[in-house]
Amino acid sequence: MPASDELVTRKPRLAGVLFRALFITLLLTLLSFAVSLLLGILGTAVAGAIGGQHSDMANAYRHVALPVAAAVAGVVFVAALVNEFRRYRQRLTAWRGF
Repeated sequence: MPASDELVTRKPRLAGVLFRALFITLLLTLLSFAVSLLLGILGTAVAGAIGGQHSDMANAYRHVALPVAAAVAGVVFVAALVNEFRRYRQRLTAWRGF
């Protein structure tokens, strides 16, 4: 965040807000998908071992990782958009326009 006396040399662009929000959303969605897939596979393997049957690992994708990643993507996109728009407005105020 720029301080109130900091000079912003380039005019901030609204397209940068959307780009940064989408980029942050993509990164955090991939991270949440990977972590939830790991936990889903471990949970499926443990449930299969306890039940004494062969577990289907595709369930970890369908019923754990994909819904978690979709929910995280929605929440992160809205939060990142709000945060980046707030940053855009601060930088636009600090821009001196020369």
